[in-house]
Amino acid sequence: MSKGLSLFEKRRRRNRTALRARSGGRPRLSVHRSGKHIYVQVIDDAQGKTLAAASTLDKDVRGTNGGNVDAAKAVGARIAEIAKQAGVTQVVFDRGGFLFHGRVKALADAAREGGLEF
Repeated sequence: MSKGLSLFEKRRRRNRTALRARSGGRPRLSVHRSGKHIYVQVIDDAQGKTLAAASTLDKDVRGTNGGNVDAAKAVGARIAEIAKQAGVTQVVFDRGGFLFHGRVKALADAAREGGLEF
C-alpha cells in the first residue's frame, strides 16, 4: 500500500477487497459516517451502479439529529425498505473502515430487522 495512506484508509481498502472476494455477486451495503450525518448505499459492483441510497439528509429523517444512534436506526430501516423496493434482499455489509460499534451497529441491526440479509 502507498506510504501516504492513513490507518483508516488501509483498513477501508483491506475490508473492501476482502468483501469483493467473498461477496458471491451480492450487492454491497456501504456505510459512511461523519460527525453530523450517516450515509448508506446499496451498490452493485458488477455493474458499477447504486441501487438504493439513504442518509440522515433525507426529508423523512432530516428533523432528527444525524449524529446519534436513533438517526442511524431510522436510516437502517429506510435503506431496507428502499432496497426491497429495488428487489434486493441479500447484501454484503461494508462498514467502510469504521468499527462495528455505535451508529454503524445500530444501522446494521435496523437494516436486518427491516428484511435485509447479511
